[in-house]
Amino acid sequence: MDGGNGHHPVPTEISVEPVGVRIQVPPPYGYERHDTRSAVIAAILFVLTVLSTLAVGTEFAAAYEAGVAPFSTGSIFPYFSVMHHPAILLTGLPFAFTLMGILLAHELGHFFACRYYRIPASYPYFIPAPTLIGTLGAFIRIRSPIINRRALFDIGLAGPVVGFLFALPALAIAIAMSKVVPGAADQGWLIFGNPPLVRLLEMVLRPNVHAGDLLLNPVGRAAWVGLFVTALNLLPASQLDGGHIIYSLFPEKHRLLSLAVVIALVPMGWLWDGWLLWAVLLLLIGFRHPPILDRWESLDAKRKFWAVIALVIFLFCFTPIPFSLHV
Repeated sequence: MDGGNGHHPVPTEISVEPVGVRIQVPPPYGYERHDTRSAVIAAILFVLTVLSTLAVGTEFAAAYEAGVAPFSTGSIFPYFSVMHHPAILLTGLPFAFTLMGILLAHELGHFFACRYYRIPASYPYFIPAPTLIGTLGAFIRIRSPIINRRALFDIGLAGPVVGFLFALPALAIAIAMSKVVPGAADQGWLIFGNPPLVRLLEMVLRPNVHAGDLLLNPVGRAAWVGLFVTALNLLPASQLDGGHIIYSLFPEKHRLLSLAVVIALVPMGWLWDGWLLWAVLLLLIGFRHPPILDRWESLDAKRKFWAVIALVIFLFCFTPIPFSLHV
């Protein structure tokens, strides 16, 4: 369908990382060819991300086997050792399998919610990167406008909820089975902060163990990353999943709330520099939300209840200082 003047509309795109939804209005022709190419690109990125998370997983596995905190030996990037001894990638399987499973569950939550509403969406695109967790997350592309506020809410909510449901049992099992190493939380140059959910599970599953003495195994560390990603995506701003939820609830207040989140992140930069990066990222993405076809129909009571559930999940997963340097 053209714009009425013989010219096709120019595709528009709004993106969200590290995990989330990228909304795109597609060209009217060549969709099947584009979808095939999308599947190939998604498959290649998936394989590359598996390799990068396997490489990082080798460090988590080696540190846990030695009974020390990750990166406590001074090895910041384990990728170089993997290049010389590729067989050790197998030791990274517990971390990589768990993390990729959580991220994939998150994206498939979005994907199948789009399928339910018959909204075309791409396969998940993973982002391999030589970071301390081996990836920058993943996203999907939605290739048509969202129908109404209910559809937007369901699509935005599905990813974080499904990802959280995969991360929760993995974390619980890991906490129940992980080693007790005195002072484990203060070892190494990189200290991982713990969100409230980790503290709660530790009190329930390991009540006689001091929190600072529990050394999470690679599965638990991958689940920790899953919680971190869930919290980031549920920030109620811009084009993040939390931003989609807020827009579906209060479309007229979306920009104001997005601005409030950015302002709040600036002083939090004193706790963790990454919050300043996120504030800049949200400013670059902008506060304008893609319009939906029907923004006037309000949400029902059931979805408002799920919005409260999303808030509870965010509070359980959020930590003001996810990473800190120990000197």
